[in-house]
This record gives sequence, C-alpha cells and structure tokens, in this order.
Amino acid sequence: MGIAASPRAGRRAAAGGVFTGSRLALMVSGCLVNVGTFAVYPYLAVLLRDRLGVGMAQVGVVLGVATLVQFASAPFTAAFAERVGLQRCLSLATVLYGAGAVVYLVGADDPVLTVSALLLSCGAGALYSPAYRGYLVHSATEEQRPRLVSAGSAAGNLGIASGPVVGALFLSEPDLLFTVNTVLYAVLAVVHLSLRREEGGGGRSEVEPFRRVLRGVAALPFAVSVLTQYLYLQFYQYLSSFAEGRVPAAGYGVVMMGYSLGLVALQPLVARRVARLRYPVVMAVGFSCMALGMVAFAGGRVVWFAAGAAVMSVGTAVLFLKNDLEALAGSQRSATVTFGQQRLAAGVGALLSGVVGGAVYGLFERTGSLPGFWLAVAAQCVLLPPLVLLAARR
Repeated sequence: MGIAASPRAGRRAAAGGVFTGSRLALMVSGCLVNVGTFAVYPYLAVLLRDRLGVGMAQVGVVLGVATLVQFASAPFTAAFAERVGLQRCLSLATVLYGAGAVVYLVGADDPVLTVSALLLSCGAGALYSPAYRGYLVHSATEEQRPRLVSAGSAAGNLGIASGPVVGALFLSEPDLLFTVNTVLYAVLAVVHLSLRREEGGGGRSEVEPFRRVLRGVAALPFAVSVLTQYLYLQFYQYLSSFAEGRVPAAGYGVVMMGYSLGLVALQPLVARRVARLRYPVVMAVGFSCMALGMVAFAGGRVVWFAAGAAVMSVGTAVLFLKNDLEALAGSQRSATVTFGQQRLAAGVGALLSGVVGGAVYGLFERTGSLPGFWLAVAAQCVLLPPLVLLAARR
C-alpha cells in the first residue's frame, strides 16, 4: 500500500505538469505555423492582384470571402477535431498548409490554382486554430488554463510578429518563399504526427452531432469578442493606409512588430491577474486602452503611432485573454468547440470591420479629414462596450 502524497506535493506536481513536452512542442510549432502564414499574408493582396490580373476591389472580395469562410467554419472544424482527435486534426492541417504552399509554387501563372492555394490555406487555418488551443488546455485544471491560454497566444503572436520580416526577405522571389514554406510545413507535419495523442478525442466522452455545434454558446464572451475584433481590426486593417505618406514604411513595420511583441510579453505576465478580475473590470481597462490608442493614431506621426500601438497591445492583450477564459468558464461545450465558437465571433467582428469600418473610413477619406476616423473609432471604444454588456446580460 503506497503512501498518500501531501496536498502541497500534489500542487507542485500539478504546477510542474502544466507545460508538458507535447504542449511545448505544439507551442513552438504553432509559432512556426504563423511564421509561414504571415510571411505570405501581408503581401497576399499584391500577389493575387499580379496573378489574377484584376483590381484591388476584386482582390478584396476574394480575400474577404476566403477569410469569412475560414472563420465561419471554425465551429464545424472544431467538432470535426473532436471526432478524429486533436492530434490527428493538427497533423491534417499542417499537411493542408504544405499543399497550399505547393499549389502557390506551381500555380504562379494560373489564377485558378492561386485561388485554390488560398482556399487550401484558409481550410488549414480553420482546422488548426481550434485544435491547437483545444490541445493546449486538454486535461488542464481551472488554475492551469490562464497560463496555457496566454502562453499559447504568446507563441502564436510571436509567429505573427516574425512572419512579415521573413516574408520581406523573400519579397522579390515569391517562388523561393513558397519553397521554404513547403519544407517548413513538411517538417511541422512530422512534428505534429509525433505529438502524444490525447485521450478521449477532443476531451469529451460523447461527441454531439454537427447540427449542435452552435448550441451552448456563452453569450456575453461571444458578444464581447465580436466587439473586440470589430474595433481591433479597424487598427489592423486601416492603419497601414492612413500611414501612407505620413510615416516611413520601415517605421510603420517596426511599430506593428512592436505591437505583436507587446502581446507576446504581456499576456503571460498578466494571465493570473486577468483571470481573477471580474469581466466588466477587464472590459473597462481593455476598451479604455483601445480608445487611447485610437486617439494617438490621429496624431499621424511615428511617435504617436508607437504610443498608440503600445497602449493597444495592453488593451487587446487583456481582452483577448479574458474573452477566451470567460468563454471556457461559461460554455456548456468542450474546450475545442468553445474555441471554434470564439473563432466564429472573430469572423463576425472581421466582417463588421470590413463592411462598417471600410465605409466609415471611406467617408472620412472623401471629406479630407482622415484623423477624425480614429477619433470616431475611439468614441465607439467608449460607447459600445456598456451597450453590449447590457444587451448580452438581458
């Protein structure tokens, strides 16, 4: 008969088991997946324009539809991951990423192959994201989840920050970039195949039908996630256009990299504190920081861009993390399906940002008062969160 472990020893063992070998390998792989993805993504509009021979308006439609399909399918790909297993789903996604890179490479002069490569990459992203986050928190305790969610997000953001720099090195030779990506994804496919297979599929003993993937949504985190993405993407999508002619391209690139690195550093540092704070408090802090960042962008100079990005990194770091933690706590579904539902919320926010944000930006541009656009977005950061909080609670 063995000797029972003390509660303190049990806590030490649990703490030591947070970052297992498989989880660490997955976080490194998730970072590299984003390096490959975001080495291409910032330059995708130009690539599509050159290969399709159409204007930027048509390119925007292609990108918008592909992105919406990727986000909207996330609850279904999450349910698929529960059926086949998270490790298998991750492996399949990396194979699709590699196939997309190959099709980009061989389809340099073929518009159909180029669009097919885009759809393959979007399908890979739809499979990878919920399975990646679901695998990280699989079998984790409530106390471990904040550290794992924040560390997983930090790893992904590090890849997002590094990807454009890698892409810039191959900007004049896209074929070489897609060759490197093909090799990268082939290696990552092997790594994902070697991951330890989780027990119980996606973490549930019973997998519900696909028709139920949208049930059990945690209403408040879903609504706040939509709002967060809507406001955040105003910054991410339109600041580059506003910066043209005001800020040197290199300066803008450094600012955006600094923003992503800020997320990498901040989320793990504040994870436990954010987990303990009440949701309305985090919303007040996060959206206030976003409002201050938007006001700073209206200054139109590098120093104001840098200040705005720094404050934005604080606001989005706490909001992205708290939204996911609240969704996990309030959802009636598995972690994998919950992350898929959160990705759908991000897609709805992205759609609103494109439709509403684009129209408002165009209005200010036509009137020659573009700095006012950022003040208008700042006002929304102040006015909309209380309304969403009230509506979701009712």
